[in-house]
Amino acid sequence: MQITVEVSEELGQQLQQFQDRLQEIVERGLQELLSEKSGNFLDEKQIIALLASQPTPEQILGIRPSPEFQTRVSDLLSQSKAGTLSAKSEAELERYLTIEHLVRMAKAHVFEQLRQNP
Repeated sequence: MQITVEVSEELGQQLQQFQDRLQEIVERGLQELLSEKSGNFLDEKQIIALLASQPTPEQILGIRPSPEFQTRVSDLLSQSKAGTLSAKSEAELERYLTIEHLVRMAKAHVFEQLRQNP
């Protein structure tokens, strides 16, 4: 199926470098929007438990941090930028950033699998 989409000049220029991956970009964006709509938000422990449970590709793509989790990470990042982050809070921030990295890597892996085996 072919769909034509009109985008801004700036977005068009950014997308030009990824012409061979446009379908993947749309799929990722759509999955993100569907995840937001479903409201399946997870906290730190739930995310770790899910990643450790051999989740399905759909479960991995549906991982969304809870608003509380996002707020805490934002607060820690603000403290870090201001130079007021305690050692304990710095360790907490590092743990959260590691979890975020693992989730991103898992999602990237799933997208690659789906791209190769539609």
